[in-house]
Amino acid sequence: MIRTLKNLLTRVLRRLNQLHETSRTRRLLSELNEQQLSDIGVSHADRMAELEKPFWR
Repeated sequence: MIRTLKNLLTRVLRRLNQLHETSRTRRLLSELNEQQLSDIGVSHADRMAELEKPFWR
């Protein structure tokens, strides 16, 4: 029982961490200018497609 709860808590915390990291990287992506996007090989359309995704994806 305790092991199951521990596993569940571990999975929930891991997922929350992933959501936080996705949010952080999308925020940083939204702050890049066109030159910076070009430098990393990301088009404006690619950026917009990423930023329009729901937070859970």
